This record gives sequence, C-alpha cells and structure tokens, in this order.
Amino acid sequence: MTDNDITAILQQWAAGDVSALDQLMPLVYNDLRRLARSRLRNEGPDCTLQATALVHEAFLRLTGQREPDMQSRGQFFHLAAKLMRRILIDHAKRRKAIKRGGGKEDLELEEALASTPEKFEEWLAVDEALDQFAAIDPFRARIVELRYFAGFSVEEVAELMQISATTARRDWAVARCWLQRRLEDSKHGSASLEPGQ
Repeated sequence: MTDNDITAILQQWAAGDVSALDQLMPLVYNDLRRLARSRLRNEGPDCTLQATALVHEAFLRLTGQREPDMQSRGQFFHLAAKLMRRILIDHAKRRKAIKRGGGKEDLELEEALASTPEKFEEWLAVDEALDQFAAIDPFRARIVELRYFAGFSVEEVAELMQISATTARRDWAVARCWLQRRLEDSKHGSASLEPGQ
C-alpha cells in the first residue's frame, strides 16, 4: 500500500469510520514496532521494555481517540509518537509512586515495561523540559518528540514534517541544545537526549 492508501484510511477514520483502524493496523504495525525497538534500543542492558507491549498499548490508545484530525501519514505517526511518549511517562510516574509506597502494580504492561529507576527519572526530566520547550517552540518540540520518544531518524522526521533533512538536523540540534541546558539547570544533566539509532 502507498502513503495515499494510508491517508485515505486515516481520512475514513477521521470521518468516524472506526473500522478503518482495522485496515490501518496491519499497514503501520511493522513501522510502529521498528520505531519502538529503535527507541528502546538506547535504554541499555538493564532495560526489559518490550517494543511489542509499547506498540500494542499505543494502538489501544489510538482506538480511544475521538474524531482524530489526521489527514496524512505524518500526522498519524506524530500522534503515535505522542502516545508512546505518554505511555513511557505514565509508566515512569507509576513506578516512581510505587517506589515511594504508593500502591502495587499488577498490570501485564507494567511487567513488560520494567526498566531502571534512573531511566524513569530521565524520561520524566526530558518530558518536563520538553513541555517547557513546546511553550516556546512547538515546531521544534515536535521534532524532539518524534526523535526522542518515537525514535525516528532525522530523515524520517524530515519526511513526516515535510521539511528538508538539513532543516530537521539543524532544528534537532537547536532543540537538543536548549533541552540539555534545561536538564543541566534542573540537576538532570546526565539525561541523554540521544534517540535510538
């Protein structure tokens, strides 16, 4: 299937045809899984996050979207990146609460998303800094979201955002520099802003 076919299915979904998601999943599943694996590859040997669990949870959340405003493949993958970000951050917050005695987890996804406490702190710090950056520069914040939380390459970001690879590379460097300074100022200077390769 072509990007135009995916766009047509996304437009059906946006128009209220929930069954369009059934057509969409097989077309984007491998891309979503590759992105999740790419993002999680950077988490180190102690991380047992599973790309499949992340993709399945993202897709479940996609099915809960009401009236998605998506007219292109790029918009779909941007939404998927946002959902992956939210899943990772929600997971990190729950783990942090449990560490502080805030309850017991018994969800399968939580087991699949087991990771180190240091990684949770990093995700939370980057998420907070990215929210601040988005208030100043939403376009470049979207690039960070696609690179850091979804693991897209610079070239993929450029294609999805319909900009040149040179512009994507430059905007990524600017955003990364701003975020790194913010992380250093907030005692999270050890957080890595390197996405999966």
